Parts: sequence; C-alpha cells; structure tokens
Amino acid sequence: MFKVTYLKKRFLNFLALERSMIGLLSMVILVGLGERLAERFLPIYLIALGGGPLSIGLLNGLDNLLSALYSYPGGYLADRLGTKTSLFLFNILAMIGFLIVILFPFWWAVIGASFLFLSWSAISLPATMKLIAQVLPSNRRTMGVSMHSFIRRIPMALGPIIGGIMIGFWGERTGVRLAFVIAFILAGFALFLQQILITPDREIIERPEKNPFIVFQLMPTDLKNLLISDILIRFCEQIPYAFVVVWAMKTIANPVSAFQFGILTTIEMVVAMFIYIPVAWLADRGNKKIFVAITFCFFTIFPIALYHSHSFWPLAGAFVIRGFKEFGEPTRKSLILDLAPADRRAAMFGLYYMIRDIIVSVAAFSGALLWMVSPAANFYTAFFCGIVGTGWFIVKGKSSKQLLSQNR
Repeated sequence: MFKVTYLKKRFLNFLALERSMIGLLSMVILVGLGERLAERFLPIYLIALGGGPLSIGLLNGLDNLLSALYSYPGGYLADRLGTKTSLFLFNILAMIGFLIVILFPFWWAVIGASFLFLSWSAISLPATMKLIAQVLPSNRRTMGVSMHSFIRRIPMALGPIIGGIMIGFWGERTGVRLAFVIAFILAGFALFLQQILITPDREIIERPEKNPFIVFQLMPTDLKNLLISDILIRFCEQIPYAFVVVWAMKTIANPVSAFQFGILTTIEMVVAMFIYIPVAWLADRGNKKIFVAITFCFFTIFPIALYHSHSFWPLAGAFVIRGFKEFGEPTRKSLILDLAPADRRAAMFGLYYMIRDIIVSVAAFSGALLWMVSPAANFYTAFFCGIVGTGWFIVKGKSSKQLLSQNR
C-alpha cells in the first residue's frame, strides 16, 4: 500500500500535478470542451439564423481581434484580483456568453455574445501562466505549461466530433444551441472544481500598472528580444496559414480529399501530444534556449516542406514537421515567465501576447497578397521570416542557465 502511494505521488510530482494545477487543468478541459463543441460550426449556425457571409467574416475578425486585445486586460486583472478570483470572473463571462446564445437564437445575438465567450481563452491565459509560475518552481514550470498545452488538445480533438454528432441528430440550429447548453453546464462544473481545488494567491498587487506603455518600459531587454523573434516566427506561420488547405486540396498535382486533409491534421496533433511531456522533462533539466531554437527551426522548415509536397504521403511528412513545431512551445511560454519580473508576470505575459498578436494579424493580409503573386512567393517569404526570427533568437536570446547566473 505504501509503495503504491509513493509511486502515485512520484507520478503526480513528475507531471507537475499539484492540487491547484489539477483545478486549473480541470477548468481548461471542461470549459475548453464546451467551447469546442460549437466553435467550428458557428459559421453554419450563423447562416441558419440568416446572418450571411458578412456575419461570418465579422465573427472571424472578432476572434482574432479579441484574442489580441483581451490579453493585457486579462493579465492586469490577474495581478489585481489574483489568479483564483480572476479565473472565476472569466468563467462567469464565458457562461453569460453561452447563455445569451441559448436564449436568443438570432445571428446578431451570437455576434454580441462572442465578445464574452470568444474571450475566455485569450483573457484567461495570463492568469493561467501566472498560476503555474506561482505553484511550481522554475525547474518544473515547463512541465506545468506542457501539461496545460497537452490537456488543451483533448477538447480540441473531441469537441468538433461530439458537436458534429449533435448537429447530425438535431440539425444545425437545435444541435448548436444544445451544444451551448452543454458548454454552460460544463463551465459551471469547472467553476465548482476551480473554487475547491485552486488555492488563493499569497500576494495580490494592490495597484498594478494599468498603462500598457509603462509596463512595456519595464519589459526586460531579453524578453523584448524573445518577442521580436517570436513575431517573425509567427509571420512565418501565419503568412501561409489560411492557404495550407487550399494548397493541399486545390493547387497541387495530386490534391487530397477533405477526409485525407482531416487525417493530416490528426497526424499533426498526435505528433504534438506525444512530444510535450518528454520534451518538458528535458527542458526543465537543461538549457531552455536550445528547445525554443529547435521549435523555431520546425516553424521555419514547414513552408518549404509544404511547397515541395504534391501528394498525400509527402504532405503527411510535412504535417509531421508541423506537429514538431510544438517541440519547444511550452518551453517558450515558460521562458517568458522566467524573463518577466516576478511582480508583473501576468500583466507582462498579457502585454507580450497583445503586442505579438496585433502585429502578426498583418500577416493574414500580407499572406493573401503574396498568394495572389504565387504560392512560391507566399511560402518562401514565410521561410525567410522564419530564418530571420530563428537567427535573431540564436544570437540575442538568453539561455535559462544565463538567467540563473544573473539572478544569483
């Protein structure tokens, strides 16, 4: 009995599953599953409600814009209210959004509610990262962030399947509304678990800085260098992003079917999930810079691998590379926490994402213009951005060992 208890404790410790982490991950999987049940089918739902293409474009635009703009307020509130209270508030906002969609079956109500339910992932991320930094020491944070990334992909995989089954049984309008009913119930259960399991903050900043420009002045040079390289890498990702499916299904010599493209997406997700935990274990014990640099290399290689793939099996290889781009993503988030000032972690994390995502949103427009020139122009421009971003990080980025020596 003692041996079983000991092994269980070692296993939970290895996966960084502290009490607060279990509460956090429970919230991520429950609210995330509710979100994903209907998210992929919202364009169909809007059309069923008479919204038309304009409403779909508006919803997509809001999704990208709110993801950028909500990051800093989420960090500010996490610093001001504490992670437990702020996560409670963000959950309530998402539940109100779900409830509006349930009660008001009109396309304009869905758009209005999206300001609440689309905000959850972006606005809660700084608080989530701050909580991980609070409950885990620096040599276990990458594992904590990796577990968060791993758990997030479970609802990403299951949600659309369950939502699709519901639409198949009850139709587009009723099926999506029922999906939001389930989302509301799951979020309520997550709220209950969160309040039981997550411990309150030991210290709350009474007057955190509201002005993002002042917080930017407090951003360490090392974090600014990571931000610059990350922006360039995201240009590498986002310039071809919307055209990957067009290339695979319409442009190449031997186009794939929709089902085959789904298989390619599954390959990417499975590869990502398999590498999270072993890479996190290594990164927490080694030089985090190496792992971030490797993941930037995978980001850079993918557009070229895609450009030279003209049938299913070469595309499968390219999507394996795309899955490996998650190699050091949790490590990068952990490095942000290491570089950010200890008393401004949530606000700094939110500001980092706000700056990055606002600037990178330009890539979507530039990607379309480059595609109009040629697919080669699109993919090779992305590749060039990746080379510059990776090079910048290799030259300017700090290693975790350097950070430790500076803090002694």
